[in-house]
Amino acid sequence: MLERISLFMLGGGGYLAVELAWRGTSHWTMFLAGGACLCLLQRLAACKIALPAAAGIGAAGASGLEVVVGLLCRNFLHIAVWDYSNEWGNVAGLICPRYSFYWFLLCGWVLVVLRAAGKLKINPVYRTQKAAAKS
Repeated sequence: MLERISLFMLGGGGYLAVELAWRGTSHWTMFLAGGACLCLLQRLAACKIALPAAAGIGAAGASGLEVVVGLLCRNFLHIAVWDYSNEWGNVAGLICPRYSFYWFLLCGWVLVVLRAAGKLKINPVYRTQKAAAKS
């Protein structure tokens, strides 16, 4: 449980940091979206799927999450956190091919990091005092 909470917090903070660096502004709902994205990517990283396919699935998931969060923000909070209506191929100003491609690149990088971290997992060996004294 602590691992999931830590992952969610890291994803939320990372998403806010990327948005602040890219756009200069963000919203608290993006913290929730980022946390959910990283948790989903961690599950995806554990699957035996080729990296480009996994990055594509991750990008589709992140874009889908952006649609859901964007609609919730518009309809319930009455704010538009972002607006892609000037971008080519946009869907309701919430997602567009350009930013979905950026998601693909970012998800690919995050999946590489998560897969590498999964291989570095350390399983400690615990000994009782009696067993330690014998060796």
